[in-house]
This record gives sequence, C-alpha cells and structure tokens, in this order.
Amino acid sequence: MQAWKDYQSQNKERFLDELLELLRIPSVSADSKYKGDVARCADAVKDHLLRAGCDTAEVCPTAGHPIVYGEKIVDPSLPTVLVYGHYDVQPADPLNLWHSGPFEPVIKDGKIYARGACDDKGQMYMHIKALETMVKTNSMPCNVKVMIEGEEEVGSVNLGKFLEDNKQKLKADIVLVSDTSMISMEHPSIESGLRGLAYMEVEVTGPNRDLHSGVYGGAVANPATILCKMIASLHDENNHITVAGFYDKVQELSDAERKAINNAPFDLAEYKAELGVKEDWGEKGYTTLERTGIRPTLEVNGIWGGYIGEGAKTVLPSKAYAKISMRLVPNQVSDEISDLFKKHFEAIAPDSVQVKVTAHHGGEPVVTPTDSAAYQAAAKAIRTTFGKEPIPTRGGGSIPIIALFERTLGLKTVLLGFGLDNDNIHSPNEKYDVANYYKGIETIPYFHKYFAESFGK
Repeated sequence: MQAWKDYQSQNKERFLDELLELLRIPSVSADSKYKGDVARCADAVKDHLLRAGCDTAEVCPTAGHPIVYGEKIVDPSLPTVLVYGHYDVQPADPLNLWHSGPFEPVIKDGKIYARGACDDKGQMYMHIKALETMVKTNSMPCNVKVMIEGEEEVGSVNLGKFLEDNKQKLKADIVLVSDTSMISMEHPSIESGLRGLAYMEVEVTGPNRDLHSGVYGGAVANPATILCKMIASLHDENNHITVAGFYDKVQELSDAERKAINNAPFDLAEYKAELGVKEDWGEKGYTTLERTGIRPTLEVNGIWGGYIGEGAKTVLPSKAYAKISMRLVPNQVSDEISDLFKKHFEAIAPDSVQVKVTAHHGGEPVVTPTDSAAYQAAAKAIRTTFGKEPIPTRGGGSIPIIALFERTLGLKTVLLGFGLDNDNIHSPNEKYDVANYYKGIETIPYFHKYFAESFGK
C-alpha cells in the first residue's frame, strides 16, 4: 500500500533514531546490577507503544522483570494478532572483544552494532513501527495485541504465570514473533520450527580445599581434569551423544524432508571461512544444515575451576564447574532429557570426586504448520516486499515460550524473523543490518493485511 510506503519513507530516520535510543539502555536481565535499567527499558517500550497508537499500554509487574502489554482494538469482530518480543538482552561479556561499546550503538557499513540490535530490540521494535504505520495511515486491517517481556534471556521464568492469569486479555487468533533469522536478503526464508532446550550446570568436587599441586598432585584427583574427561565422554567417535536414552524419542525425518532442508542455499566453504574454522564438526551422517536444524545437540557453554587470574598459582582446585546446554528436536521433552542427563553424569563420575547436577531453564521444540492461513499470510507478505518466494527452514535456536503459547493459550505461532545467522547474537559485536530493520517494518503490515483477508476462509 502506497500510504504505508510514504509514511515509512517520511519517518525512516526517526524510526532508526528511536531504536538507537532503546539500544543505549543496558537491559541485561541476567545480572541484578542492571535491574533498574531493565525497568527503565520496560517504561520506554510502554511509552513507544502509546506513541505508536495503542489504545492502552501498561508495565505489568511479575516476580522478576516486568512484562509490557499494549493493544489496539479496531473492531472486535476482526481477527486479532498477538505480537510477542522481548526487551531484555544478553550480558555483553567479554567486553574487550567489542569493537565499540555494547550499549553505545554505532552504524558501520550499513549495520547497527550494539547488544540487542538483532536479539531482540531491533526485531521487536519493527513491530511497534509497523503498528504505528498502520494506525497513522488509518489502515488497521485487524486487532493487534503486543506483549514484550523482560526475561526471555533467562528462560521466561514468570511468563507462564502471566499467561495463565491473563488468558482473556491475551485472547487472539495467532502469535507473531520476530526473534529468528532468515537465510539472507537475497534468499528470504521463514522458520517453520525451532529446537527445544535443556540447560544444566554441573559441579565436580574433589578434595575439601584447594591443594598445593606439587605436594598433592598425582595423588589426589583433580576435579578440573575429571570434569574434562567426563565431558569428553559425552560424545562418541561419531560425535553421537552418549547419554543413555537421549535419542529414544527423536523424530526422524524422511529422505524427502531431509532433501528439502538441504535445498536451501548454503556454501560450506564460505561458512567455514566466515567462522575462521578449517573443518566443520558434528554428528556423522548429517549435513551442516541438518545438524543445526533437525538434530539434537549437546554443547559446553562454559567451564571453569581453579586459578584463572594473572600470573601463576600452582593449585590443585577443590572444585570445577561447567554449564551445558542440549538442543532438542520434536518429541523430546526438556524435563525428561534433563533427568536423563543428570542420571548419566552422576553414573559416570569416578569415586574420587562428588558430582552435583542442577537443571536450569528449558523449553520444548516446536514445528509450525506451513499450510496454515497464518504461515501463508507471512509467505505472501515476503513475496510482496522481497519479490521472492520464501524458503521454509528449521531454526537451530530455541524460544521456549512458543510451546507455552500453544499449551496455555491454544495459539499457533508464525516466526517472521529478519535477522541473519551471522548477526553475532549472544556474542561480542552483535549487529543488525539497517536494511533488514527497514524491510521488517515494510513487510509486517502486509502480514496483518493478508492474515485478516484469509481469516476464516
């Protein structure tokens, strides 16, 4: 629609400046020292929703960080889209690897560099500006409800209760999320599934105190060494996960489905060069696209113990720790996998150490139907603004609340993401292309239009 294009063109600089202001707020949900900044960011999101044209917007307290809710109801008889996003961000560490300040956004070579640029402030804010576009041009094709949370990066621990307590308020026909990626601007895609997650922390204890490595080394088990051996044993020679029962419920895809996944544009040599690795790695018998989309994984996210300060300290540590995450595929259940891992890790511990295994947050894998009216509306919106047919893909990441939406609200979700896999989310120098940001704002109103037109057919 020309009115949308004109409005967006006239306001594009403001749209970008507002996002940069939001990125300057260090809304790190995992670190308590940023609690005030998280609250400040929630207030800012609420204000932006009101300025965009929401009838009402509020900051809803939870037992943790608040959830921001707003709505624009034009006609109760029209379909309603529930937009979900999050305003919290990952910690910026390690700071010394950033080319610029993580909360001092800069634009370089057409890319916004800042923590949260892509995950998820940039993508979340596209929806607020898309809503503004429709409201200010008097062209709202459906009702829109917006829920932006502040705990996605710490497992959405209070979202479930919020959904249970607000089922009527959140009543809608579909959930729309932009917290995912596409292949490229040249090859637009829509993710039709996400992996689940089971996140664990392990503690290995040896002697009752740190010991002198010369006096006791070779006679007392070193927890750091034992931990490394235990972790190494979690994969076999084919990089197959050795946790007993881990694969029992894994849904195997047909040859045709695997072929379709591998038809997506992908250059392995380019992939390795971009990452600075000589060889790819993973489960034998599967391609890189399969390993990152349809197969479960187990990865060490952090490992530490003993002396890690400057200089030398000849110590045999009393304890060693690791954080381990497992990405799950359809039919795997996060609680079951957490239990299997705990039993396995405890069973492989030698008598020379004690092991403690703690399960943190988890979430279930999801697959969204590509033949639904909502998915087709998203595909048509992509065709309208990109001029190309979107490629269906499976996302390697996890958004645990997608399964929660279906279980609690009875709603399916469309994953209309505009990020790129190389946007460095959760890493130093996170970025988001300005072109992708604007393309999202351009495309999202068409989703609302086409979904409203197809609703009930």
